Amino acid sequence: MTRAWLIGAGPGDVELMTLKATRALAQADVILVDDLVNPDVLRFARADASIVYVGKRGGHPSTPQEGIVAQMLDHLHAGRSVARLKGGDPFVFGRGGEEQQALHAAGIEVEIVSGITAGIAAPAAIGIPVTHRDHAQGVIFVTGHGAGSSEPDWGALAATHMTLVIYMGMRRLNDIVSALLAAGMRADTPCAAIESATRPEQRHALSTLGEFADAVARAGLGSPAIVVIGGVASLALARAAAASSSDAASSPDAK
Repeated sequence: MTRAWLIGAGPGDVELMTLKATRALAQADVILVDDLVNPDVLRFARADASIVYVGKRGGHPSTPQEGIVAQMLDHLHAGRSVARLKGGDPFVFGRGGEEQQALHAAGIEVEIVSGITAGIAAPAAIGIPVTHRDHAQGVIFVTGHGAGSSEPDWGALAATHMTLVIYMGMRRLNDIVSALLAAGMRADTPCAAIESATRPEQRHALSTLGEFADAVARAGLGSPAIVVIGGVASLALARAAAASSSDAASSPDAK
């Protein structure tokens, strides 16, 4: 029986992929892979599966969404099982909802295989919980990739006093910081940016909002990255300070 899956590959570390995702990959005839997916996860695919790279990545040239849907439908109508493999979770800024709608419109049911989204995994990778009773009663996931009418209402977001986790915000970080400061968010609000989270090349920068854009620029961070703004980021700052103190205490010069 022909089957279709929308699969979340998780944030990057292969071991953070779900068992259900690995089982689905092992059944698919065709796998359409996004650019941000760690290629190592394809070890779970069948040896004879057709792997198609469709390169969806914010801010970079990529296969048009309509073309991806057309490829999926062509394979499904030909009787082939199709897995659409996305980084993170397919329903969190992954356009999985649009692909589900398109398949449903064509009379095709699709199974959703959730993945760990980078908005949770990236902060956790450096010790930041996105919620904490002492710092934030909730978390807001928002895209920083917008302009004009699609621009998030940064003033309204700042007023919530919740953790802001921003996807695709690195290219517009200066504008985002300026908008939050203009909306009244305190300049000493803790912030973090995490690039390539959970992968060996992971890097991050910690700062306060007033100096955040400069700190990220000095660190040379780029996409893909997650930005965290709010009191919870202070836990990473405290962790870094504790690690620095521990390193200093254990150095030969300290004895």
